[in-house]
Amino acid sequence: MYLIVGLGNPGRQYEATRHNMGFDVIDKLVEEYRIPQGGVKFNAMYGKGIIGGQQALLMKPLSYMNLSGGPVRDMANYFKIDPETEMIVIYDDIDTEPGNLRIRKQGSAGGHNGIKDLIKQLGTQKFIRIKVGVGAKPQGWDLADYVLGRFDSKSRELVEDAQERACKAVEMILSDGPDAAMNEFNRKSGVV
Repeated sequence: MYLIVGLGNPGRQYEATRHNMGFDVIDKLVEEYRIPQGGVKFNAMYGKGIIGGQQALLMKPLSYMNLSGGPVRDMANYFKIDPETEMIVIYDDIDTEPGNLRIRKQGSAGGHNGIKDLIKQLGTQKFIRIKVGVGAKPQGWDLADYVLGRFDSKSRELVEDAQERACKAVEMILSDGPDAAMNEFNRKSGVV
């Protein structure tokens, strides 16, 4: 079984913000693959279903972004999931343009506090991640204000397309492996 984690913040005030990209992709996966909701466990919403021919456990930690690691660690331990080989984390990336995806099999937190906590709680940097681009913050902006803000209509369109492609990337990772998904999705949107 694979654990698919979307990072974000709970609460209506955070819906559709840049920082809730992971939650948004999980919502699309739930809808697209008709994943039944399992309720709340380990301070996370979750559901189980089949994606890409594999059993998948989808989760949205409810602990707020900067404390995501605890619920993910507890869920992985409970379901005996190896984070290094059976987990995918989806989150926003300010170093990637809106509409683009970056899939990696490991790496540092790159300044992302949710990933920083995951690495700390799991004790490893080796886990698959799908970074959905939200674009760099404008000069003079506070980073927290930027990531907790919403997209303009043009960027929103690009991001919704990227969320759809992130769902396809999850399916490809589960069916064909991360290398196939990296080859397919680690290029700029609109490039064939």
